[in-house]
Amino acid sequence: MSNAFTLNAETRSDLGKGASRRLRRFENKVPAVLYGTEKEPTSVSLQANELTKALENEAFYSHILTLVLDGNEEQVVLKDLQRHPAKGHAVHADFLRIDTTHKINMHVPLHFINEDVCTGAKMQGGTISHQMTDVEISCLAKDLPEYFEIDMADIEAGTVLHLSDIKLPEGVEIPELSHGEDHNHPIVTVIIPRGETADEDGEDGEEAPAAE
Repeated sequence: MSNAFTLNAETRSDLGKGASRRLRRFENKVPAVLYGTEKEPTSVSLQANELTKALENEAFYSHILTLVLDGNEEQVVLKDLQRHPAKGHAVHADFLRIDTTHKINMHVPLHFINEDVCTGAKMQGGTISHQMTDVEISCLAKDLPEYFEIDMADIEAGTVLHLSDIKLPEGVEIPELSHGEDHNHPIVTVIIPRGETADEDGEDGEEAPAAE
């Protein structure tokens, strides 16, 4: 995966909640922490408008990022983001340094395509219900996918797709699946219309007796 995002950061030494509030309020910056690869965690700050613009792109959350810290480039991924509970803007971020020899765990979005022509919905009157919008995967940084496509075109009513139905590229694993079949969670279902069953005449194919 190519590095499509670059952020500028500065080391900060003024720490604590009060310092973070001042940073956000008076300098229009967002406090963050950079950690990983057996180095000491580093407290940094980012320009709020630069981070906000990057966060508008879904790919930012599952891409390898370039963090330019005091003039030196670091390859990182976004591991955690805290937002203001009411206003929604970023108030703190955690970035993980990339070690090219060790696998990382990341959440990757699911893109459900061809829902408008889904057989179960368009032809059979079913309703598409998403149980997941992203999935946690494990891989080397070089193998990190931007997203997974789930093609809904030929999915019929009553069908449930699970984690194991996701087509994984080489080198990518879903850790949850290593814990057994009970962890093969559903990701999307095409729900059968209410009142309809596989046999509309009754369980045995006979008409129900009229009420007396």
